[in-house]
Amino acid sequence: MVVDTDGYNALVDYFIENMDKFKDADDPIEGETVDEFIHELLVDQLMAICDQNKNMKAEIRFMVMREADVIISDLEQALCEVWVKTPTKSQKDFLEEFISLIKNMFDAALSDFR
Repeated sequence: MVVDTDGYNALVDYFIENMDKFKDADDPIEGETVDEFIHELLVDQLMAICDQNKNMKAEIRFMVMREADVIISDLEQALCEVWVKTPTKSQKDFLEEFISLIKNMFDAALSDFR
């Protein structure tokens, strides 16, 4: 649906080009971690997708969830050094943009199922 597409590969390239945002980051003691922040963002976007597609068949909904798991796994692998650290403002901004782009990919893919 999304993760096995050229668009997703281009997003991965975009992510890699911006990995410098995650280098030499501060390690504050308190606050949500990169892991928690990404999960929260992705869950919010998945909920929006489901709200926008109320008639989505269960098998497609499960496909979206499986793909979300793959995306989380990819991000965890890429961000393993900072996964349990508190993200900086610029990291949060980038992650919000990135997850929004992923949501756009899901929106486009789901339009094919209508």
